[in-house]
Amino acid sequence: MELRRILLDAHLVLCDGTPVLWASRLLGNPLPERVAGSDLVPLLIQATARKKYRLFLLGASEDSASRAVAKLHAQFPELIIAGHYSPPFNKLLEMDHEEIKRRISEAKPDLLLVSFGCPKQEKWISMHYRALGVPVAAGVGATIDFLAGQVKRAPAWMQRSGTEWIFRVAQEPRRLFRRYLKDLWVFGWSILAQWWQLQSRLSKAPNGSNPSLDQQLTDAPVQTIRMAGRLELAAVRNGSTITAELVAEPRHCLLDMAAVEFIDSTGVGFLIQLQKKLHAAGRHLVLVAPSLIVQRALRLMHLEDFFASTPDLAAAQQLIQARAREQSLAVTSGTGAAGNPVVWQGENQRRKRRGGLESYMPLPEFDRPRSRH
Repeated sequence: MELRRILLDAHLVLCDGTPVLWASRLLGNPLPERVAGSDLVPLLIQATARKKYRLFLLGASEDSASRAVAKLHAQFPELIIAGHYSPPFNKLLEMDHEEIKRRISEAKPDLLLVSFGCPKQEKWISMHYRALGVPVAAGVGATIDFLAGQVKRAPAWMQRSGTEWIFRVAQEPRRLFRRYLKDLWVFGWSILAQWWQLQSRLSKAPNGSNPSLDQQLTDAPVQTIRMAGRLELAAVRNGSTITAELVAEPRHCLLDMAAVEFIDSTGVGFLIQLQKKLHAAGRHLVLVAPSLIVQRALRLMHLEDFFASTPDLAAAQQLIQARAREQSLAVTSGTGAAGNPVVWQGENQRRKRRGGLESYMPLPEFDRPRSRH
């Protein structure tokens, strides 16, 4: 549950696995391509070297990290490697977090690559990125081992055909076989169940009913939008400007979804993006009277707690007012989110949140000028 929220809160999540690409096609919301970390990270490092930014490698073994640093210096002589650290292997809550943060803070990197493996690296970044103040922090899995030459990439034909995972299992069968088998069992059944239920609802939904927006303009600090019809891939593409229009309006957004007749994974993705963009702009999204179709889809994807929802417009306005009071009290008392870094409480306990969703990793900004004093 916590990893799901971390990924949903992230500014950028990439498809690093071919099965995810297959699942996206099966569910009717196809991703354009796979973006492997072992392909992306060298490009990020190349840009870092060109812009004279500072790089820090965190994780992997000491031998692997040292080899990676040597190879990077040979390939990019101008690259500034501010430091690298391989903390002793331990459980997340038993790691020496203060020592790790001290080393990173002293190095003052612009790009932090964390190689603890998933989900440990994602949880660690979520715990500490606010306090570190590093512009870009990214979980990169085994990429440091790839950079060091400790782990070899599959042949190009296997990368193109989506069978690179077979090559990885052959390299590390004891570590990866059970993990991949468990992933196939757990996620395979969940994806098939989601596909079956969505297909069943699609066959029952009325045809030719694209979503429509009815915006009620008032002087209130909220904008009320009524959405009706089918919220699916074609509709989201046809209404690609909807998100921009809603975010451009400098008010909170109440989305009346009582008349939504069908929603698929693309429609849910639209809601997630709208939620994140409104939050980044300091505003809230509330789903008002979501239809049973919407409620079931959110439950199916385990996202029912990701969105604020109310049974009617009056309750939604009260919720917005309550959140505004909470934020005002937080600012007045000096206990806002910026002064309260998240402390990891474990997989079964939720983090406290103020004023809506938390942010995660900043997007790369390699063209932004930086200065160090």
